[in-house]
Amino acid sequence: MTKFSKEQKLDAVTRYQLGNESVGEIAKQVKANPEVVRMWIKQFEYRGIKAFEKSYTAYSMRYKLDVLNYMNENGTSPNETAVIFNISSPSQIRKWQIQLRTHGMDALDSKKKGRPSMKKENHKRTKNEAAADGQVEALQAEVERLRMENAYLKKLNALVQNKEKSPNKTKRK
Repeated sequence: MTKFSKEQKLDAVTRYQLGNESVGEIAKQVKANPEVVRMWIKQFEYRGIKAFEKSYTAYSMRYKLDVLNYMNENGTSPNETAVIFNISSPSQIRKWQIQLRTHGMDALDSKKKGRPSMKKENHKRTKNEAAADGQVEALQAEVERLRMENAYLKKLNALVQNKEKSPNKTKRK
């Protein structure tokens, strides 16, 4: 999507107002959609030169509902409503309509943008502690295995010694 400067938009509108060129001819020359040029003309007629100044706003849920209610009550199109409320894109209003229809009023509430803040804990320390905990557990498991092996060998040794001492030995001939 090509972005147009304030001067380009103003030039297109003044060329249309002079009456020498049609919207389609101007749109071809500036390489824009004729609907976009019509939108510029409506915005200029309604707001003047202020319509082309950039404004970055986060709309509240109440404002979004007011815009949608106005559009429904007066039967205006998203394009006309965007001009009246100075919303940069009619597609934004269409998106609000869809969100309201599919997910209800809660969908119109503004969401927090950006990454969540990091916790204040020192992550290096926790990683080292986790590694140390894993090593301790591994060492404890190895000690337990060695103790079991020792106990087994002691019992085996005791059995062998008992067999050697036992008087019930049978000798082979």
